[in-house]
Amino acid sequence: MPTEMSIRELYQLAKDGTTLELDQLDFIQLQGWVRTNRAGKNVSFIALNDGTFFKNAQIVYSSDTLSNYAEVAKYLTGTAVSVVGKFVLTPEASQPFEIQATEINLEGECDSTYPLQKKRHTFEYLREIGHLRPRTNTFSAVFRVRSVLAMAIH
Repeated sequence: MPTEMSIRELYQLAKDGTTLELDQLDFIQLQGWVRTNRAGKNVSFIALNDGTFFKNAQIVYSSDTLSNYAEVAKYLTGTAVSVVGKFVLTPEASQPFEIQATEINLEGECDSTYPLQKKRHTFEYLREIGHLRPRTNTFSAVFRVRSVLAMAIH
C-alpha cells in the first residue's frame, strides 16, 4: 500500500536527509495538477504541483514501467492526476528528488483551452479567471500568509 504524501512533506524529507525514513518509503502516492509534461520517445517528465509547496515534484515515467504510457504522454497542463511511484533522492540534479512512476491515473481531464501556463501572468489577466487564481504561485503564497495571520490572531 503506497504512503500518501504531499509535495511539501517530500521536500522536507529530502532537506533533512533522514535516510531511515526514506528507506521505509517504498512507494508513495501523490495527487496534483500537471504543470508541464515533457514527453519523449521512451522517457518523459511531468512537473506535478499539489498546492502545498511553491516547487513542483518531478515525475519520471517510461514506456517500460507504465502500461498507459502513450495516454499519459498526451496529458495537458492543468490535468489532475494521481501518481504512485518510488521516491529517489537526486542530489546531483537540479531538484533534490524525483518520483519514478509505476502508475499514473487520470483524475480530471483538462482541455487545450486551459488558460494557465508555466509563465507568469499579470494580475489583470488573473482577474478574468478568478476560479483558477488559487492554482498560481502568487495567490497560493498570499493565501498561506493569510492563513498564518488568521491563526496567529485567533
